[in-house]
Amino acid sequence: MIDTNPQRLAALQTDSETDYSLAKIFFATLKREMQLALRRRSDLVNPLIFFLMVATLFPLGVSPEPTLLAILAPGVVWVAALLATLLAMDSLFRSDFEDGSLEQILLSPQPLFVVVLGKVLAHWMMTGLPLTLMAPLLGVMLFLPAEGMQGLMLSLLIGTPTLSLVGAIGAALTVALRKGGVLISLLVLPLYIPVLIFGTAAVEAALTGLPVGGHLALLGALLALGLALAPLAIAAALRISVSG
Repeated sequence: MIDTNPQRLAALQTDSETDYSLAKIFFATLKREMQLALRRRSDLVNPLIFFLMVATLFPLGVSPEPTLLAILAPGVVWVAALLATLLAMDSLFRSDFEDGSLEQILLSPQPLFVVVLGKVLAHWMMTGLPLTLMAPLLGVMLFLPAEGMQGLMLSLLIGTPTLSLVGAIGAALTVALRKGGVLISLLVLPLYIPVLIFGTAAVEAALTGLPVGGHLALLGALLALGLALAPLAIAAALRISVSG
C-alpha cells in the first residue's frame, strides 16, 4: 500500500534532502582537505620519514640481534606509528585558524561535526593509511615473523583512525596557541595508551598462534566510540578555543 499522506511525504523528502546535504558537506570537506594536503607535501612526507627513522635507528641503539628485534618489533612499530601520527596533528586546524576560515566554518549554519569528521578522515588518509601500508616494510627491517604481519596490518588499520580522532581533540584545544605541539602530546598521549596496548597485543597474539579477534574487536569498539563522541568533542573544543 502506497502512503499518499502529503505531510508524511513532505517529511520524508525533507529528511532525504538533509541526508544529501550532510553527505555533500562531508565529501566537499574531504575533497578540500585532500587538495590542501597534496599542496603541502612536506607535511605528508615528514611523518613517513619519522616512522622510517625510528625503525632504522632503534636496532642501532638497542641491538641488531634478530631474535631480540623480533620480540620488540610489535611495540616499536606501534609506538613509531603513534608518534608519527601525533607529529602531523598540530597542522590539522592550524592553517584554517591562521587564515580565518575556521571562524567562518564555526559561524556557518552547516553542522560542525560533519566538517570535523571530514577533516579527520582526510588526515587519516594522508597519515594513518600510508603508515599502515609502510608497516610491513618496517616489520621486515625488525625481523618480525611473517605470522605477525597480518595482525600488524589489521591492528594498524583499525587503530590509527582512533589515534587521529583522539589527537584531533588535542589539536582543537590548542589551535589558538602558538606552540601547541608539546601541549597536544601531554593531552593526548595518556588517551593513546588503550589503543597501544590492544594493538601490540593483537600482533603478539598473531605471533604466538592465538586468536586475534578479541583484540581487534576491542580496537573496533574504541573506533566506534571515537566516531560517536570525538567529532562532538572536537567541535566543542574548537568553539572554546576560538571564542577564548
